[in-house]
Amino acid sequence: MTTTTARQPRQRSPRGQPVRPTLRERIAKWDVKASPYLYIAPFFVVFGIAGLFPLLYTAYVSLFDWEVGDDHPKFLGLKNYVELFGDGQFWNALVNTLSIFVLSSGPQIVIAVLLAALLNTRLRGPTGWHVGVLLPYAASLVAIGIIFSNLFGPNYGLVNSVFETLGLDRINWQANRFASHLAIAAMVNWRWTGYNALIVLAAMQALPKDVIEAAIVDGAGAVRRFVSVTLPMLRPTLIFVVITSTIGGLQIFTEPKLFDAMPGSNNGGSTHQFQTVTLYLYQSGFEGFDLGYASAIAWVLFVLIVLIAVLNFLLTRRMGRVR
Repeated sequence: MTTTTARQPRQRSPRGQPVRPTLRERIAKWDVKASPYLYIAPFFVVFGIAGLFPLLYTAYVSLFDWEVGDDHPKFLGLKNYVELFGDGQFWNALVNTLSIFVLSSGPQIVIAVLLAALLNTRLRGPTGWHVGVLLPYAASLVAIGIIFSNLFGPNYGLVNSVFETLGLDRINWQANRFASHLAIAAMVNWRWTGYNALIVLAAMQALPKDVIEAAIVDGAGAVRRFVSVTLPMLRPTLIFVVITSTIGGLQIFTEPKLFDAMPGSNNGGSTHQFQTVTLYLYQSGFEGFDLGYASAIAWVLFVLIVLIAVLNFLLTRRMGRVR
């Protein structure tokens, strides 16, 4: 038997007027209202200082002819952006960035989902498999760059040696534009596929078992269950993986920088054949010391990342609804 407690009527003064809340009651009321905002305030304060302010300040700098050490920069308005959109080297870097992004992010996500599905089966020693998949991500990026530069070396690289064994011609991976994109994409995929696979695997293992069991009872095969049941329920995780891969893929910097055979060069090859937008930004800002122009590049890249991330979000959401 359950009993309910009747709501106590508000106390009133002898004259019938409500009693004025005490100071303690007012503090408790404000505590209930303000506490949630105070708990999350540190994140927004740190974000405002370390994230939002530099972003807005970069937009401000992009409107000036601002060089390192210049105390009185000249205001240019949108002239940096006009010059940027007429810059052939920028468009070359943008095409290189998009090419490497397509060659890396697309296969990377597909392989990550398939690898997660494989790891979700009854494998012997699952912990060892999980650690092995994550090892490339834990490895030093500089070491990975050196290894892949040697693997795709034009003269003594292992890949070219295999090609010769198969009767194929050697490829100058650094000099050939498309070949260099493939080599850099292979480096990115090798490092990040396992990391994304473990994220998808964690989401797979959290899916409700009763839905999968109901599909089995209905006679759905393994492939049908994966396509029509598992993938739609993985939609939020896939959206997260796609967006983070988009951000990382369009900001790619270290891999092409380490792949360049010329020490200390930030040109992305002798003819800029694999120079990315971030490499061009670095070259403009820290070698050419043109901070205004580099800031304009940064903001164009920021807008591009937002647009492609939104497009990927819409495509992933639509694909996740396919039955």
